[in-house]
Amino acid sequence: MSENNNLAPVDPDVLSEVQYTEEQAEVVTVPEEEPAKPVKAAKKKKAKDCPVTLKKTTIGGQALIEGVMMVGPSRTAMAVRKGDGTIYVEEIKQSEKTSYFEKVPFVRGCIRFYKMIVTGTGALMKAADISEEGKPEDKTEEVKKSRLDEFTERHFNLMMTISAIVGILMSVGLFILAPRLIVELALKFVPETLRELIWFNALTSVVEGLLRLIIFLLYLIFSSKLKDIQRVWRYHGSEHKTIACYEAGLPLTVENVMKQTRFHPRCGTSFMFNVLALSIIVYTVIGIFTGAQPMWVNVLIRLVAIPVICSISFEILRFVGRHDRNWFCRLMAKPGLWLQKFTTAEPDEAIVEVAIASMQAVIPENKEEDVW
Repeated sequence: MSENNNLAPVDPDVLSEVQYTEEQAEVVTVPEEEPAKPVKAAKKKKAKDCPVTLKKTTIGGQALIEGVMMVGPSRTAMAVRKGDGTIYVEEIKQSEKTSYFEKVPFVRGCIRFYKMIVTGTGALMKAADISEEGKPEDKTEEVKKSRLDEFTERHFNLMMTISAIVGILMSVGLFILAPRLIVELALKFVPETLRELIWFNALTSVVEGLLRLIIFLLYLIFSSKLKDIQRVWRYHGSEHKTIACYEAGLPLTVENVMKQTRFHPRCGTSFMFNVLALSIIVYTVIGIFTGAQPMWVNVLIRLVAIPVICSISFEILRFVGRHDRNWFCRLMAKPGLWLQKFTTAEPDEAIVEVAIASMQAVIPENKEEDVW
């Protein structure tokens, strides 16, 4: 990172395990331009409409409290801006064993999604503590730990898993079950003869799905207005920009990263939209075959179908990301990219520095190891 003199110093205490060099930051180089060759006008237009990056990487990440976590093919790392201005970098130890089911299409999505939530929750909890270190008040006033803090430190993995499960249950309750319960309450005012009609069941499932999308959109809009969340969204934007810079084959400097787009087609926001949109189709088809059912049966059906919907949504995300030059795939990616206006924000240079530090920690030595 010697090319940018404005980079904040990285805490030397954390560099014993992870070292960064200019070569690692530039593992993907830009090939020399060849003399321009005459091409047909149609091909020029296609190239202009579909900008081509040197590679699509499997490296992904997550925004943290004053930090960014990046997940590479063999390493996971988090970088956090401490209260004293230094950047703390830590490699998060992950199990080197990959189960058979993590590679099976239409099954791997749920497993990877769950593991990402657990790892991300733990990183989020750590980042919140690390970001407070080094602040001026810490030198003059000793903060007394509560019993809960002490228990969390002793049983961090357990608390991390519990927090992830609670987060999943809250999401399921808000975005999956709540819309159905609202529909069930409204159906009490509908005549029984009408509720038994197949077309009416299909219609109620569509209304339920649209209500689910509205709740999700309102949630994103409301959260984007919160000051603390806005800060996290800026780190989310820096994560996308850093990955885009790496995929473009440019050196990971603050100047290069700042020029990139903050919208990325292989984002968790796009995955969530796929889940909610696909749920409309799945629950409508199920409603046509099952007909009118008691409320508890409808709720149970939705809970059982969630893993199936998540698995299919993951495969759709992979397919769209791999074929993003196809017009239909670009069209499918647009809603998720549009929603990222509420989940990302433009970062400043200090925030980008943190994302670069996290990215450099997970870039593989083998350039082919992280190809999407």
